[in-house]
Amino acid sequence: MKKNCPRSVWIWTTIKAHLSIYGLAVILATSSVYLQAANNFWVTGYYPGYNQNVMPASNIDFTTLTHVIDFSVVPNINGSLNTIKKSITRDHITNLVSLTHAAGRKVLICIGGSSSESGFLGATSGANLTTFINNLTNFVAVWGYDGVDIDWEPLNDNDDAQYTNLVIRLRSALNGFATPKLLTTAINPWPKSGALFPMLDKIQTNFDQINLMTYDASGPHHGWITWFNAPLYDGGTKFPNGRLIRSVDQGVTNCLSNAITPGKVGLGIAFYGFIWTGGPGGITGPRQSWPANNPPVVSTPTYTTIMSNFYQPSLYHWDASAQAAYLSITNANAANDKFISFEDQRSCQAKISYARNHGLGGVMIWQLTQDYFSGQPVGQRNPLCSAIKNGLAASSPK
Repeated sequence: MKKNCPRSVWIWTTIKAHLSIYGLAVILATSSVYLQAANNFWVTGYYPGYNQNVMPASNIDFTTLTHVIDFSVVPNINGSLNTIKKSITRDHITNLVSLTHAAGRKVLICIGGSSSESGFLGATSGANLTTFINNLTNFVAVWGYDGVDIDWEPLNDNDDAQYTNLVIRLRSALNGFATPKLLTTAINPWPKSGALFPMLDKIQTNFDQINLMTYDASGPHHGWITWFNAPLYDGGTKFPNGRLIRSVDQGVTNCLSNAITPGKVGLGIAFYGFIWTGGPGGITGPRQSWPANNPPVVSTPTYTTIMSNFYQPSLYHWDASAQAAYLSITNANAANDKFISFEDQRSCQAKISYARNHGLGGVMIWQLTQDYFSGQPVGQRNPLCSAIKNGLAASSPK
């Protein structure tokens, strides 16, 4: 780093250099031109109520997005909706909905989130399902949302019947509006069993979008190895037991090979990364193993945090076989070594190209506030969003 150069300036200079290096220089395009180029390809971004103070809704890059998902209300077991847990307040809703509509985009309310299964099971029971659906549709009507996103996590095999009933009944209720509302869902593309996709195949016509959570592809689990958060390909890498490791391509293939219509599928893009530390001898890159009694630790920083606190050009690597970026940090004390997997401009471009080439319906972003550099000028605060927009423009049919 040059002396007397503020780190924020250096970080943004580095980001711009990456954009230039990989042919993703920011273009100035109007929203209408972008949408025409996108050719109905969606870019759906989650915006969490609990982070509205980190990035106000007025700083959402609506020029990149086609849909915003307000995250989230949580199902109570009696079919009522918990708006407090994720900070979905009156002011938050009115601000987000009005800004999104003023930008000519759609805004949906998400129901669920991590560890919401028990609430969904109670809310979709025979005794509560009608009440639950009425509460959801009333919430949409009162606040002016354009639809509902279902994020039932985890969605286990035993949940299939209740999930199916919810989807079919909610679709019918949303069709009852003067202008039918949208219904989308987010699913795990690497389920523990093969039952998820046949179930989705039967009800896929009810959805406008089926977005894949193609991230969290690895972790410090027994019998695993260090790997990327969201690699596009497995590159032939296998677990010690010989099974191919997770990748975005594997998740998409799971869907398409089980008769899910490609145009219904959205590829997930993560605006956060993984930091691996610990283990014997230090963790500095992918494909490393560890003894069962000394596993590494994984944390999940935002893209903004990675670029602000860890990024240096000399630490950067691109894994060509996985199509994934990472930082490799070696310290005098091996316990402080780091392997940092993260999405960058190049990987975003690769995923847009992949989605286009496979005829997918769009991409989904988790989540918008993790890509926000508040100190940068307007138009330069969301570099990954900009990379997605420019990658989409470059890959659009001419």
